Amino acid sequence: KMPASIPEADSRHRASAAFSLSFLSLVFSITAFSSSYWCEGTRKVAKPFCKGDAKGDLCIRFNSPEGNNSQAVQYIWETGDDKFVEKKFHAGIWYSCEEMINEDGEKCRSFISLTPASDQGVLWLSIVAELLYVVLLLTGNILMSVEICYYSSVIDGLKINAFSAVVTVLAGLLGMVAHMMYTTVFQMTVNLGPEDWRPHTWDYGWSYGLAWTSFACCMAAAVTTINKYTKTILEFKHKRKKLERSFRIQYKFPD
Repeated sequence: KMPASIPEADSRHRASAAFSLSFLSLVFSITAFSSSYWCEGTRKVAKPFCKGDAKGDLCIRFNSPEGNNSQAVQYIWETGDDKFVEKKFHAGIWYSCEEMINEDGEKCRSFISLTPASDQGVLWLSIVAELLYVVLLLTGNILMSVEICYYSSVIDGLKINAFSAVVTVLAGLLGMVAHMMYTTVFQMTVNLGPEDWRPHTWDYGWSYGLAWTSFACCMAAAVTTINKYTKTILEFKHKRKKLERSFRIQYKFPD
């Protein structure tokens, strides 16, 4: 086993820091993946006709209460932009929702069905990459927890440490590719998607920021794990050289 002089506490602290960052990355990625707030904005839609005694700015009014009389000449007061209303919407990987006019609640539909046919393959690749990202993060968390809680020898600990570093780096690369692919698909859907969905204004939402925060935590965990592995190897080699030098002096072996 490794000599006792190598600082074990520092190694434990690095392992705990890497595990904490990786766990945060896992929680953030699952939250972002399951939410529908990757992008938020507004849609500009025509106001519906007012029904019955309905009044307000969210429907078009007539100049006559006899709205159902087809013989009466009716004039619409709204002109230009007054004929339109802005509806808030939010979209994620799985579905897109927008608020209802003159009603409570939201109307949701699958985001995959809104994506142009030429870009649906890229969206599915993004979904698969996101799933693999979550799976690899979970694997890295399990390996790091095993390293912290139990390992029989330093060699076993180094093997687990190296494997968890590789898994975490791969997870980060997959996450980055998945996020970038979804960004491309969403922008293409904004330009080529259905007319009844295209947003008037939009921006990235909190889920999008959370997804990239997850990526940052993942890469920080990978760097911390690799740093711990490298430092342990260097300390082990340094101690070995010191022991070899002391043996040469003690027994006067020739170089």
